[in-house]
Amino acid sequence: MVFSGGCFWGVQAVFEHVKGVLNATAGYAGGGASTATYEQVSTGRTGHAESVRVVYEPSQVSFGQLLQVFFFVVHDPTELNRQGPDHGPQYRSAIWYTTPEQARAARAYIDQLTAAKAFARPIVTQVNAFEGFSPSETYHQDYLIHHPHQLYIVINDLPKVAYLDRDFPSLWREQPVTCRTETAASRTW
Repeated sequence: MVFSGGCFWGVQAVFEHVKGVLNATAGYAGGGASTATYEQVSTGRTGHAESVRVVYEPSQVSFGQLLQVFFFVVHDPTELNRQGPDHGPQYRSAIWYTTPEQARAARAYIDQLTAAKAFARPIVTQVNAFEGFSPSETYHQDYLIHHPHQLYIVINDLPKVAYLDRDFPSLWREQPVTCRTETAASRTW
């Protein structure tokens, strides 16, 4: 499953603390492989969104639970083409489904949240068919783990990790799973 919800540092950090997540890789979804570099994606003109590929064990964490974490911890699904201090379409909210069941579940969950008026503003999260994923540069992987005192992390991402621990204790894993960066030869889609 691939999730886009703003800067991939915080998205990855949260999912790395979810029980049942086997790997969370920061990267780019929604654009071509030839423009999947941080410098190019940062322009907002490549079609990519900063994203995180989440590999999980369904017997330990359900797709529905991952959706809960995505909508209530990872980001604000009502912010269009931005998250917090980050602006541009590369920071949009999106779910990239790999199966028809995931698409149905994601859309049904958004409908349920909308009907319940869970958010004060409309949800703008896109539900898109998976088109490919390119892992980001190595220096972006596990960024929060390597830079826990950086001001951006302290202000924007550590509170999300703390919120997961406090409000979703059954999903909390103290020791985060760290990214195992894949190579082109090892990828299966």
